[in-house]
Amino acid sequence: MDDSQYDEFGNYIGPELDSSSSESEEEVEDEEGIRREEADYQAHSSPGSSSSEAEDRAHNLMTMMRRVDLAPQAQERQIVQHEDKQYYPEASAVFGADVEVLVQEEDTQALTEPIVAPIKERKFTVGNADELPATTYAKEFLVDLLGHPNLVRNVAVGGHLHHGKTALVDLLVAATHEWAEWDTALPQGTPVNRMGGSSTASGFTDTLQLERQRGVSLKTAAMALVAQDSRGKSWALNMVDTPGHADFLDEVEAGLRLADGVLLAVDAVEGVMSGTRRVIAAAMRQGLRIALVVTKVDRLILELRLPPADAYHKLRLTIDEVNAAIAQSPHGTHPPLSPAAGNVCFASATYGWCFTLESFARQYAARWQMPDARPLARRLWGDIFYRAQTRSFVRKGVDARAPRSFVHFVLEPLYKLHALVVAEDAPALRPALASLGVRLRDADYALDARRLLRRALGHFFGPPGGLVDVCAQQLPSPAANAAAMAQRLCAPGPVAQAIAQCSADGPLVVTVAKQVAAADGQSFYALGRILSGTVAETQHVRVLGEGFAEDAEDAAAATVDALWVWCARYRVRVSGLGAGALVLLGGVDASMAKTATIVGAEGPAEALLPLRLPTPVVRLAVEPAVPSELPQLLRGLRAIAKTYPQAQTRVEESGEHVLLGPGELYLDCILHDLRHVHASIEVRVADPVVSFRECALETSAVRTFVDSPNRHNRLTLMAEPLDSAVARDIECGLVDARWPARQLGHYMEEAHGWDILAARSIWAFGPGPLGANVLSDDSLPQDTNKQRLRSVRDSVRQGFQWAAREGPLCDEPMRATRFRILDATLADSPIHRGAGQIIPMARRVCYAAFLTAEPRLMEPVNRVDIQAPADCVASVYTVIARRRGHVTQDAPRAGSAMYAISALIPTIDAAGFETDLRTYTGGRAFCQHYFETWQVVPGDPLDKNVVLTPLEPARGDALARDFMLKTRRRKGLGDDVSIDKFIDDPALRDIVKTFQ
Repeated sequence: MDDSQYDEFGNYIGPELDSSSSESEEEVEDEEGIRREEADYQAHSSPGSSSSEAEDRAHNLMTMMRRVDLAPQAQERQIVQHEDKQYYPEASAVFGADVEVLVQEEDTQALTEPIVAPIKERKFTVGNADELPATTYAKEFLVDLLGHPNLVRNVAVGGHLHHGKTALVDLLVAATHEWAEWDTALPQGTPVNRMGGSSTASGFTDTLQLERQRGVSLKTAAMALVAQDSRGKSWALNMVDTPGHADFLDEVEAGLRLADGVLLAVDAVEGVMSGTRRVIAAAMRQGLRIALVVTKVDRLILELRLPPADAYHKLRLTIDEVNAAIAQSPHGTHPPLSPAAGNVCFASATYGWCFTLESFARQYAARWQMPDARPLARRLWGDIFYRAQTRSFVRKGVDARAPRSFVHFVLEPLYKLHALVVAEDAPALRPALASLGVRLRDADYALDARRLLRRALGHFFGPPGGLVDVCAQQLPSPAANAAAMAQRLCAPGPVAQAIAQCSADGPLVVTVAKQVAAADGQSFYALGRILSGTVAETQHVRVLGEGFAEDAEDAAAATVDALWVWCARYRVRVSGLGAGALVLLGGVDASMAKTATIVGAEGPAEALLPLRLPTPVVRLAVEPAVPSELPQLLRGLRAIAKTYPQAQTRVEESGEHVLLGPGELYLDCILHDLRHVHASIEVRVADPVVSFRECALETSAVRTFVDSPNRHNRLTLMAEPLDSAVARDIECGLVDARWPARQLGHYMEEAHGWDILAARSIWAFGPGPLGANVLSDDSLPQDTNKQRLRSVRDSVRQGFQWAAREGPLCDEPMRATRFRILDATLADSPIHRGAGQIIPMARRVCYAAFLTAEPRLMEPVNRVDIQAPADCVASVYTVIARRRGHVTQDAPRAGSAMYAISALIPTIDAAGFETDLRTYTGGRAFCQHYFETWQVVPGDPLDKNVVLTPLEPARGDALARDFMLKTRRRKGLGDDVSIDKFIDDPALRDIVKTFQ
């Protein structure tokens, strides 16, 4: 074995090879090829060129070709790095440069996801907003009428749930629009059949798919149309349809802000309900005129089958109940409602008819050829009887069974007409209807009884001119109501003067009541009313937020992109609108939180009063199911805050995102929009909890004082409970701390019996202007330097507001507590009594005084109104008792087989109450519950001797301690609540502990 062929490690390396002869031969061949190319190039070069230039070109060509390896065998032997290797051709080389190729790993897409997903259309509304239906009037005529405020009526339709509000608007829409759904639908008043998928007509103003699914109105919608009264005069009506559910009172408040009058719908059978009273209270608080529509009169005939005389007494009782509810309002007076006065009409929107006494009297006037129907109309209501023998009207009946004129001339013909049509005797029905002037098609007589009844009554009564008469004659126009609206919405000044004039030539002032989501759920429009001036497309405006009065920087410049007249399911695009009209604005929502005031870019700027909304007491914590979708959740929460006036969103110190709303249905609708409309993500929801309030039960045991951080200032306070009547007046806005001292003192002295000096010493209410806590200065001039104390007044107020907003027990707002300043020792130098020293001191001394005044927790309590048959009353009592509730009223409904039960239930125990009630009563009981008041939770929250057993509900006096600890733990606070954190003096601390 030749060792030269192996290396030192024993690896075979073979014999040495000579210099590669093949490589040398290849190099020789390459050089010969280059020389031939040089010769060819010189032969084909131009004859004018010199030999030296040809040699230079040949030399350059030879140099360039030497740099490039022309041999393919040499390219194969080159070393190529791994990242530069290419085993397959690129996609652009295969499919072309104009084809986009997406490469995705196999395991990044779920198996349930299709490879090519279908295109999803985000549409959550009914109909096409840009498709204009056929109407009995020209759209240009509607826009022209809106330019004349005296011919415009802005009417809010309000009332209890399922009392026929949307059906009244449908009655006007069906008379002016080509609406095939109304003509072919089955006349059925209850929304249960709508949910079952029957052929009943959904409301024209129910524009959301969710409203159709639930069979109830959830949002306030405006419907602009032109309608004629009984005399043939055209009016522009802006009908604002409001929800009737108790949870959506904020939408009612937004609708009332846009209106000049209220059309109150009351069921003829159910009468005045809780929702009716709440709408009346809201309308009276805003100073709006009310007109009454007694709806569903057909139920007295077809359902209860009352005799005509009993039906009259039932209708009269309903009207008297409405007048009694109006008289109970503390906000001014209102003219009595009466059919004889023309502000009451009777309707059955299910069967397409509506009349007033005057419009019904015209039927007789046309038949009897009377020149005027008003004298007859004045005799058709009240204790007026008709004597057939003498054909005269008398005040006293001939005998006890003598019918009243309303029964004789209105109800008896109405009953006979219903009986005639329902009998379905076609041979006898045709001549009978013809004698009344009702001529139907042959196909109409083949319809079922309900549809035939609607066709016959619709032809007999004709268009709803009586309803238009009530709106036009009994409710004020925007010009007539302008002065009252200016007084109600803003303080005296140039803006108030402009609003009172209601002129299209004045400065621009628009109040935005709410924001409306577009069909895609991503953009928003501002629904407002033009109070003064004219708004046009591409106009530059200023958007003033709700806090502009306190912070002048809460304003932003915007440009109006588009204007529409909102007609529920469609919109009419306009170039401009003047004062008195309702308008849908586009492009101005970017800087709006909920509501706003829009003024001209250079005109006077003053924010109008914000909406008075109920307090949301139910909390719900949400989080995205996928943590990476948190930005989408935040975007959805911002959209929820825009479209739901009462909803509040906040982030707790623990990091959880909290939604606040008034009730279950309200929060359920919010979660639906969050999941399917605005955020389009799946969210996880925690168990609902409620907000609490902190109050003082007794006067402070000692005079508590706290020093400032620099030890140069001292403030002495006492806390005591505030009278519940005073707290209620503050929350209702009947009294304002910003009034002059003389006016405030006079009110507190007259209404609540306060001492005049104590009333004039009130500094602030808190938290906020409607907070039910009072800060007053009761210090004596001989003990306190009043001038120095007044110099730090604003700082003390801020500290009080801070303490009232976040109480010491569980970081919840205080309520019904009065703080009295007894003494103040302030530094001589202003630099030592700045805001940084006074505000923390004021907050700490409020906490210390509060903790020495027997602090207690307050929980929200719901008012529950239940309608149930007599045999279900016992089951209702059982369900209420299981949830710490008690019944306050139990009485049968007059003219009905139902019992009306009113009860109070703690809100924290009201979750699922409606489902539980229907289970126990077999679905025969119906209830509505809403926040009513605050009540003290039993027990002392600071009693450490209370034993709380895990996983067991607390009972009796342990409730307060249990609520406080669980709330603090949920918010990430410690369990210990001690006064040691706020009092610095050891001697005072020991004294307080002796009282504890």
